[in-house]
Amino acid sequence: MDLLDPLFGSEEVNSVFSDRSGLQGMLDFEAVLAAVEGRVGVIPESAVAPITAKCGADLFDLSALAEASVQAGNLAIPMVKQLTALVGKDDAQAMRYVHWGATSQDAIDTGLVLQLRAALTLIRADLGRLCDVLENLAEAHRATPVAARTWMQHAVPTTFGLKAAGALDALTRHRARLRETARRVLVVQFGGAAGTLAALGARGLDVAKALAEELRLELPTLPWHAHRDRVAEVATTLALLTGTLGKIARDLSLQMQTEVGEVFEPSGEGRGGSSTMPHKRNPVTSAVVLAAANRVPALTSIMLSAMSQEHERGLGGWQAEWQTLPEIVRLSAGALHHVVNTMAGLEIDPRRMRANLELTRGLIFAEAVAAALAKHTGNAAAHQVLESASRKAAAENRHLRDVLAAEPEVTRYLDSAQLDQWFDPLAYTGAAGQFIDRVVAASRADSEEGE
Repeated sequence: MDLLDPLFGSEEVNSVFSDRSGLQGMLDFEAVLAAVEGRVGVIPESAVAPITAKCGADLFDLSALAEASVQAGNLAIPMVKQLTALVGKDDAQAMRYVHWGATSQDAIDTGLVLQLRAALTLIRADLGRLCDVLENLAEAHRATPVAARTWMQHAVPTTFGLKAAGALDALTRHRARLRETARRVLVVQFGGAAGTLAALGARGLDVAKALAEELRLELPTLPWHAHRDRVAEVATTLALLTGTLGKIARDLSLQMQTEVGEVFEPSGEGRGGSSTMPHKRNPVTSAVVLAAANRVPALTSIMLSAMSQEHERGLGGWQAEWQTLPEIVRLSAGALHHVVNTMAGLEIDPRRMRANLELTRGLIFAEAVAAALAKHTGNAAAHQVLESASRKAAAENRHLRDVLAAEPEVTRYLDSAQLDQWFDPLAYTGAAGQFIDRVVAASRADSEEGE
């Protein structure tokens, strides 16, 4: 289904997980392995150049690799065979030292880690851009009142800036998680047949150290062939990020409904239209992101299930990761990329937000008035008065302000000016401004820490 790749993915991250890129990652491992083994004297230095010269994906027959993997059980085995044959055409001696002391999983896992490094770098950059956009939205709309909604119903007034800050706060945590995950996962895999590097004798750890250094990866305390917490952590971290993106998309699509009309995805030629209804303006980004948020948790469960692997090399669990993790990365990166572009061009209608605050004829301000009245009557009595007045306003289709103005239990303590004050949405947003300041400051501090 390559036709859908642009819809659900990010072009740059998709390219990281292309067939060619995956093969090149394994070949990069083979090239550096030969180079460091030659340098420490494990293989003849004369074998290095002939091997590294053939470690280019364009020299390989990808179709033949795919066909051979059916019998081999993975792509590394036929890749090594093709590489050996390519080297042998020019140097029969050098071909003897291809893949020296390594195992298929070393090439596959290290190649995957190299792909993850590239993908996580792109994801972190997009996440940083999204945080910047949300910082600006939070500050620009700190005094833009909008109805807060609980259980899908009007609750009390809030600000659009605080809604943006809520998303920013979560994304700041994801930015920290991604940094931590990268530190743990960006490690070389090199253990040989069963994680002992026995084929390299006393020089195994020397080669492993040099390999990690040349690939700019960390050296783990020991090979991790059957311990898959690192790659599972990538999946779970990205699943959390995608869940927050889904929350943003859910709220955006709800606010975009015709009956609400408070914010809109960017408009453009051919964007959000219908094949039959010329007037439609569909939330296309929200649809894509919500689809990703539905798919990624299920895929992540595969990664978690695959952790229970047998002894020193997994049977079935490891293989289950091969297509699953790249799909998680691609979907998460695609959702993030779409959200960044959409939020950067978000169309906001403060007048509609104001109008929607009056849809219930003042009922949304009931708690504000109750809080003011409670200072004189106590909380329970004030709540009872406002509950009764709210029912009356709804039954008689009157504005709550008018009902309260005729209620002795209210006018005894609150005059007309005081009532007007509590029917101003910005008078009842509490610590919203302070929360925005705290979130924006934390985001900026985290951004500086990550640089």
